Amino acid sequence: MDYYQIISRNFQTTIETIALSVDSLAAPIELASQLMVGALLDDRKIIACGNGVDGALAQLFTINLMSRFEHDRPALPALTLGTDGYSVTAIAQSSNVNDIYSRQLRALGQVGDVLLCINSGGPASQLLRAVQAAHEREMRVVALSNTADNELGNLLQAGDVEIRCEAPRQPHIVELNTMTIHCLCELIEHSLFGNYEQD
Repeated sequence: MDYYQIISRNFQTTIETIALSVDSLAAPIELASQLMVGALLDDRKIIACGNGVDGALAQLFTINLMSRFEHDRPALPALTLGTDGYSVTAIAQSSNVNDIYSRQLRALGQVGDVLLCINSGGPASQLLRAVQAAHEREMRVVALSNTADNELGNLLQAGDVEIRCEAPRQPHIVELNTMTIHCLCELIEHSLFGNYEQD
């Protein structure tokens, strides 16, 4: 087996996927960042969720806001649903595993907050219910979706933003989602705290 060829092909496909996605993703990423900045300026918070690897990306996003992305600055209010294993198992046991995010949102979400919902795979009931719960709480939603999941985008309302990633394989969608999260963090920092001198 020629490992170099596998590695080279993966790198090349990732580069091509990212390059071909810029034009379709730039505008919704900008809109999503503006939505989040507006919420933060109104003393609201951003709540993120996702299943599996998408949950890890949700946590990456909130860590970058709570701590820092590239520069020292004040912490920004953000949290990831599903990171407390005890709460998740309690909800799954007493209610329904599909309610693990929606129940937490009904407890923690407030009017004007923003839900970042990440899905790199097919339809997921937990995420659909999370979006419905966010709307019940009069929250706006930013959905990182993909071509394998039309249901998530169909739930969005006026004022929500869909960032729809298209790629031939799920790992490349995850890579696009990671790029998107990093762009959102940079745009949020730039909008709230201005330019920084380059090192």
